[in-house]
Amino acid sequence: IAAAVTFGTVLMYDTLGEVLTERSGNLNLGVPGIMYFGGIAGLTSTFMYENVYCVNAGIEPSAALCVIMCLVASFLASALGGLIYSFLTITLRTNQNVTGLALTTFGKGVANFFGVFILDGASYSAAPVANKAFAAKIPVLSGLGTVGQVIFSYGFLVYAAIVLAGAMHWFLTRTRAGLNLRAVGENPATADAAGINVTKYKYLATCIGSMIAGLGGLYYVMDYASGVWSNNAFGDRGWLAIALVIFTIWRPNVSVLASILFGGFYILYLYIPTGTNLAIKELYKMLPYVVTLAVLIIVSLRKKREDQPPASLGLSFFREER
Repeated sequence: IAAAVTFGTVLMYDTLGEVLTERSGNLNLGVPGIMYFGGIAGLTSTFMYENVYCVNAGIEPSAALCVIMCLVASFLASALGGLIYSFLTITLRTNQNVTGLALTTFGKGVANFFGVFILDGASYSAAPVANKAFAAKIPVLSGLGTVGQVIFSYGFLVYAAIVLAGAMHWFLTRTRAGLNLRAVGENPATADAAGINVTKYKYLATCIGSMIAGLGGLYYVMDYASGVWSNNAFGDRGWLAIALVIFTIWRPNVSVLASILFGGFYILYLYIPTGTNLAIKELYKMLPYVVTLAVLIIVSLRKKREDQPPASLGLSFFREER
């Protein structure tokens, strides 16, 4: 369970970011690239601080400053990725699918370049102080046996993700801005006629969603991977998060348990003995995607409107056609 929660948190951030983006009608398939933006920017910032500035100045690195630098750098880099996507798809009205795929390739290439150029492909912890701060467990409570290990033995970003999921659910269902955002995703022409600034909502939702998704990459690098950078490390996790959006039926509050469930499915092959038959392990790795397909079929058969994606998802908005 603890391993599922840890791995599921990576998916949770990416899922929450993509849910917010898709609620505005934008289908951002660049989430895997955004993960790379957030992860490499956060790690590089604290790496330069710990191993260059502090070493040259002869001072001890500040854990608090390391965390702040990581978060700020991750937010800025991820927001830049979201801004690039927004400018191309909202302002220039390019195809959202192609743009997202291009952003994924671009983000992965940029991150791998900096991973080799600055971090020199180091297999050691490039930022030990920051890693210790991100992975710090709750004092006392984490030592309460099994309960402490299952509930209180995670870094602060795990608990922040759960709080963020609740806050986003409240925002989308209880606030005027959240309802306006949902209106933009359902029917931008009607929202525009009602006086809602469609372009502003799409830009903000996409950029903020990208910042949240970037935290998934930052958490993976700084906590899950112990501050170690390795090229192409995220694998298919970004795509899994996009699938998870369908599984959660575009609801942030569902993403908490769904992410943990998918995290458990993803690492299940490590805990079930399969002997020397490696083919069985590959079948276990398929579980998250098989479950997603099953949910997609069930939702399609039920045809309940509240379980469907935003009506304008993936479509460009032309104000002149209203």
